[in-house]
Amino acid sequence: MLGVGRSSLRLRAARRSYIEISNYFSARQSRTPSQAFCLSQRKPFHASCRRFNDDLHASSPNSTSSTTSSLLEQYKNAVEFPPATHDFRSFLLHATPGQTVVLHGYLGSRADLSKKLSFVRLTDPTMRHNIQIVSSSKNDALAKLKAIAANSPVAVRGTVQQKKGSSGERESPDTEKIDSLEIDLEDIWPLNEFPKDIIMTPETVFPAEQRHLQLRSDRDLREALRFRAQVRNICREELEQCQPPFVEIETPLLFKSTPEGAREFLVPTRRKGLAYALPQSPQQYKQILMASGIPRYYQFARCFRDEDLRADRQPEFTQLDLEMSFATGADVMRTIEGVIRRLWSTLLNVSLPPEPFKTMSYQEAMSRYGSDKPDTRIGMEITRLDYLLPVDLVRKITDLVDPIVEAFKFEGNDNDPAATLKFITDFLDSPAGADFNNNPDGVPGVFVYDAGKPLCGLQAFGFEAAERVEEVLQPEHGDLIILQARKKEPFSGGSTPLGDLRRALHSAVVATGFKPAPTGFDFLWIVDFPLFSPSSDLEPGQGGAAGIASTHHPFTAPKTAADVDLLLTDPTQAVADHYDLVVNGVELGGGSRRIHDARVQELVFRDILKMPPERLADFSHLLDALRAGCPPHAGIALGFDRLVAVMLGRESVRDVMAFPKTGKGEDAMVQAPSAMTEESLQTYHLRLRE
Repeated sequence: MLGVGRSSLRLRAARRSYIEISNYFSARQSRTPSQAFCLSQRKPFHASCRRFNDDLHASSPNSTSSTTSSLLEQYKNAVEFPPATHDFRSFLLHATPGQTVVLHGYLGSRADLSKKLSFVRLTDPTMRHNIQIVSSSKNDALAKLKAIAANSPVAVRGTVQQKKGSSGERESPDTEKIDSLEIDLEDIWPLNEFPKDIIMTPETVFPAEQRHLQLRSDRDLREALRFRAQVRNICREELEQCQPPFVEIETPLLFKSTPEGAREFLVPTRRKGLAYALPQSPQQYKQILMASGIPRYYQFARCFRDEDLRADRQPEFTQLDLEMSFATGADVMRTIEGVIRRLWSTLLNVSLPPEPFKTMSYQEAMSRYGSDKPDTRIGMEITRLDYLLPVDLVRKITDLVDPIVEAFKFEGNDNDPAATLKFITDFLDSPAGADFNNNPDGVPGVFVYDAGKPLCGLQAFGFEAAERVEEVLQPEHGDLIILQARKKEPFSGGSTPLGDLRRALHSAVVATGFKPAPTGFDFLWIVDFPLFSPSSDLEPGQGGAAGIASTHHPFTAPKTAADVDLLLTDPTQAVADHYDLVVNGVELGGGSRRIHDARVQELVFRDILKMPPERLADFSHLLDALRAGCPPHAGIALGFDRLVAVMLGRESVRDVMAFPKTGKGEDAMVQAPSAMTEESLQTYHLRLRE
C-alpha cells in the first residue's frame, strides 16, 4: 500500500464509488419502497430502517398485509386527532375546574403510583411550559397512556381540576411549571412514537449528526433561536420607523462570479460552461438599487464565502445589510447606533450612553492594541520601546535588523511574581503558545517585575533603560513586561503578533480563572482604514496585478479630497471612508461610503488595481448602473449571527444557529456537501480532475 501513489488510490476509490452508484440504481427497481427509503438516509439511520423492515416482514408472507394494515390504521388515528382547545398560556388564563379541554404536547416520564393510578407531565409544543396529567383506571385511557413512550407527541382530552395542595392562585402565564391546575385524563391520542433506543435527558449532548435531538433536549439552544427571532424583529421595526423608512428588498442568490476579495461557491448549470456564483454579499445589487431610485434599502441577506472557518465564521451566514442614498458614512453610523441602542435596551435591559459611540483610527488601534478590533476593556496597551532598549537585548529576541520593538504590561494577580511566572510559563508551553514561540520575527521577551531582585528583574535592560521602562509602563510587583519585535513596515491586516499575544493571554487568564472576565459593553467605531493594502497569496483579492488589494472591497470611496488626489500619486497612502463597528473585541460589521461615479470606479479597477480586461468586464453591469446618474451612497453589513452571539454571551455563532456547519464546513446531519455522481457530472458538463 505504501508504494501506491495518491493519484492511483484516488482513481481506485472513485472507480469503486461509480460501481457502487451503478449497482445502487440497478438494484433500486427490485427493492420495496421502504428499502429504497432507508437507502436514501444517512448511515446512522440505516439501523432504524432495518428494524422497521424486520418488524414489517418478521411474520410469514401471509401476515405481511395484515401488519401493513395495522400500521396504516394507527397512522389514521394520528391523522384525525382533535384540535387543541387551548395553548398553555391561554389555558392558565382562562381554563376553569370542571371544564373539558384538549391539549397538544410531548409526554414526560410516567410515574406509576399503583396499577390503577399514574401521573405524567405534558410539555407544550413550545417546550416552555408543562402541566400534570392524572390517569386512573376509570376508563381505558390509563392503558393507552402506559403504551406510549416518553417524549412522544400526543393529544390529550381531560377535565380540568384544582391540584391537591394548591392555594388556588393562578401562576403567571409565563410560568414554566403549572402547579395550580392539573388534567384528569379522559382520552389520549398517540401522534407518533419516540424510539426507546434514544436516551434523551437535559444533560445529553448529541453529536452534530443528531442536531434535531440536541435542539429538542437543549433549552438554551432553543431559547437562543427565539432570541434571534426577537433581534430580527426589533431591527426591522427600528429601520422601518426611520424617516424616510428603509424598504426591505430581497436580492438574488444566484449571482455571477466577480472578484470582490473572498472565494466563492459556484453553482453549475446544464448550459455547458456556464455557472452561477452564490453572493459573498448583496453589495453590487444594493448599489444598483441606489442607482434605481430606492432611497433606503435593507435585508437579512444570506451570504456565502468559501473561506477558512473559525468560531465566528460559517460558509453560509446572515447579514443585516443596508444602504442609504444621498448619505455619508456618518449617516450610516448614526442609524446603526440607533438599532444597537434599541436592541440593548429592549432585550438586555441595558441603557447605552446617549452620546455617539467612540471612534478610533485604524492606525491608533493597531499601535495601541495590535488589533483592528480591540477589546479596550482589558487594558494592556502597547507601547513602542525600541528607542529605549540596548542593542544586545534586542538581538536576544529577534534576528531582524532595525526592527520595531513594542511592549505591554500584564498585570499580575495578588502581587505574586511566582504565580505570574507560572502562568506565563504554562501558557507559552501550551499549544496556545506555539505560534508565538515559532514567530519568524522573534520570540516574545518576557520579564517578571520582582521588587525583591536587582533592578526588579529587569537586569537585561541595563540600569538606564530599566528606569525609563518603569517610567513608561509603571509596572508593580508581580507584573509581566512582554516585548515583541516586528518589521519596520506600515501596519496592514487585522493584527500584529503582539496584538495576537495580548488577546490570547487575556483569553487564557479568564479561562484558567487567573483573572475574572471583564464586564459591560464597550462599543467603538474603527475608522480611517487604508484604502488599499498589500495583496496576499493566501487571499484571492480582486484579481489585479498591482500587488495591492482593496482593504474593504473595491467599491469603497476615498475619505477626503486629498485622498482622491493620492489615487494617482500614491494610492497606498489614501485613507478610505470605511468604518467597522467593534464591541468587546468582536467586529460586529463593517461598511463604507461607495464610489458612485462610474468613471472613478473604472479607474480604480483598471489603473490602480490593474485588473485584466476580462475581470473588468465582470463589473460592466455595476458600471452601467453608476453611469446612470447614481447618487452618493453609503452602507454597512452587520454579521447577524455574530450580533446575536455577542448579545447572548456565546463564544461561537454555532450556538445561535439552528443547523450550523461543522469546523470542516460540513452539515453532518444531512451529510453535505455530498459526492457528485457520474450522472450529475454529465448533466452539468463537469469532470473530476486529480
